Amino acid sequence: MKTRRLGQTDLDLTVIGLGTWAIGGPWQYGWGPQEDRDSLEAIGEALECGINWIDTAPIYGCGHSEEVVGRALRQFRPRPLVATKCGLLWNSQREKISCLDARSITAECEASLKRLGVEVIDLYQMHWPQPEEQIEEGWEAMVRLIEQGKVRYAGVCNFTVPQLERIERIAPPASLQPPYSMLQRDIEAELLPYCGRKKIGVVVYSPLQKGLLTGKFTEKYLKTLPPDDHRVQTDPNFRQPLFGRNLRIIERLRAVAAQARITVGQLAVAWVLRKPEVTSAIVGARRKGQIREIVPAAEAELSESLWEEVEKILNS
Repeated sequence: MKTRRLGQTDLDLTVIGLGTWAIGGPWQYGWGPQEDRDSLEAIGEALECGINWIDTAPIYGCGHSEEVVGRALRQFRPRPLVATKCGLLWNSQREKISCLDARSITAECEASLKRLGVEVIDLYQMHWPQPEEQIEEGWEAMVRLIEQGKVRYAGVCNFTVPQLERIERIAPPASLQPPYSMLQRDIEAELLPYCGRKKIGVVVYSPLQKGLLTGKFTEKYLKTLPPDDHRVQTDPNFRQPLFGRNLRIIERLRAVAAQARITVGQLAVAWVLRKPEVTSAIVGARRKGQIREIVPAAEAELSESLWEEVEKILNS
């Protein structure tokens, strides 16, 4: 699979990375029940397809996603690069707690190293810039972890340009991880150009908009999601009127994908990768077969006229 260099690091990431949010299982923002055997098979398939990096976080399943990834790292060779995060703790109800306290960041890193079974984390990311007044304290702690040899590179997720500017006064971030998809394009205005100028790597999450852009969703399919799936609980994209609007857009995109002889899901991932500032797109998988469906997006090339047709659909 094609690779792109992550900003000014020496990490060459495949243009598709494996996301492990859903394999963590139940928590406040979980995706419903998950079998570890399915998760390990999904990870194995991703590596077979040539993907060379995995994105996880301790909050995914309250430590469980990192534990499953750690099992996979011991099972599969060669070992993929691993990106994880810090800044989100959880309580006894498995609800997230934002904390960027320096001592907490250090403790989180030690816990992640243990769950993952590695000596160094390739890319350590501040999950959210919250509490905002602790951004600098948390970032300084992450820089110290690099100095201590526990982290190779440090990045951030969900940051604005002003927040990036704040931490750059301490040390430049290696990367930014923002949401980006056909249905969520906010980063195009300021964040992508800024990262391009500053040579900050960009790894985007939810390019399939939590599964919507796979083209598999219908009103009937939506009703099959488990009640503890956060999408049906809190995400407006999966509620009317937005859900109906999204389905209409996807149906029109299906015709463009057919002309390019690819699927809607492959079109959606190829669309985010068309941007030169984007290093890689994180695609989640919960079971074998899912990531293999999307991998051809790494090689997809559409004519300018087809991209223009996509733009018309998204802007209509």
